[in-house]
Amino acid sequence: MSDFNQLTRKAFIERFGLLFEHSPWIVAQAETMRPFKDLAALHAGLMKVVAHAGPEAQLALLRAHPKLADKAQVKAGLTKESASEQASVGLNALTEAEFARFHELNTAYEARFGFPFILCVRLAGGKADILAAMESRLGNDPQTEFSTALAEVDKIVWLRLKDVEGA
Repeated sequence: MSDFNQLTRKAFIERFGLLFEHSPWIVAQAETMRPFKDLAALHAGLMKVVAHAGPEAQLALLRAHPKLADKAQVKAGLTKESASEQASVGLNALTEAEFARFHELNTAYEARFGFPFILCVRLAGGKADILAAMESRLGNDPQTEFSTALAEVDKIVWLRLKDVEGA
């Protein structure tokens, strides 16, 4: 088992703050729930904070995520974790036509739902699979898509947590 239960509050937040895009408040709240039995329990605690945060805080969490394959965000600087995840499926090396299609879908998605398209790209396959998911999910109703986006955040956090802990 990891030593995460023995960390100081500050060290705990520093170690796990990267799990959620620009939202270390979740880790700070989960820290008060220690001790955690294992990594799965830590993950469950983190996601419990998200579940109980309320719709406004959840929306802020979703809005903190970067758009996939967005040139402006790439230039501005993605988090190390997002950059690595997007690069792992080739989103850092798109053709102009692919960039244009991602931009078109990102724009339509954000206009429809009010937050960027979120997908755990490490589990998604390749660029074509991601584009297909974007196209498909544009047809969802807002509540379904809100829930789907939060479920994708859950997957992203689990994989990042395993990376941090070397599991």
